[in-house]
Amino acid sequence: MVERGRDVTGRHHPDAPGSADRLSRDLIVQAAISSIDRRGAQGLTMRGLGQDLGVEAMALYRYVTGREDLLEAVIAKLLGGVRQSLDHRLTESWQGYLQALAHRIRAIATDHPGAFPLIATRHPAAPWLRPPLRSLELVEDFLDTLLRHGLTEGQVVGAYRGFTSFLLGTLLLEVAQRGAESSPIEEPLDEGHAQIPNDDGRLDLSETTTILRFRDLLSEDRSAEEFEVALETLLDRLELDLSQ
Repeated sequence: MVERGRDVTGRHHPDAPGSADRLSRDLIVQAAISSIDRRGAQGLTMRGLGQDLGVEAMALYRYVTGREDLLEAVIAKLLGGVRQSLDHRLTESWQGYLQALAHRIRAIATDHPGAFPLIATRHPAAPWLRPPLRSLELVEDFLDTLLRHGLTEGQVVGAYRGFTSFLLGTLLLEVAQRGAESSPIEEPLDEGHAQIPNDDGRLDLSETTTILRFRDLLSEDRSAEEFEVALETLLDRLELDLSQ
């Protein structure tokens, strides 16, 4: 005998009306974000998420292939719509664009401090994409916008590297101060053939022609140079502050 949403033991029945049949991928992802906000990313489990939604964990696998797929969906949801949400009155200059984008990414970090380390530490779609601007849509828009404002190719790539380094360092520190776990999430060896990112060899760039054009420049390793430039900039700023 099955009551509405429960079997005779009192447990939620995965196929009962009003439980599993109301599920959707978007609902599950939203619930996962809420769970991470409360417990942190390390505390997210399929079983716990099923309990939050009032269903057996197995019911979730109709919509996500497992925890790995779910974590990637959380990242996509948080970054989705960032470009469209920018105040276009502020993006009439490249400086205004970077300010608007920086504040929008910071809003994600401060609204969801437990989830931001996922954006910062998990594999991007390709090794030459740098978090937190890790989606093709965001990077394409970044490159196109700076080109439109007259920056050269070298200047655009330098701005991308410097901007992402700034965001990553400051925002990871901020969410850590808010109690967020910054260590990477353990990844399962196999979980239903989830679409794990960082599959650069098969990445379709046909719709992101600017990224395709910049791919070689983005792939260059300038880590040592970036470190020295950032250090010199910091020292110059400190010297200016101390001299006043």
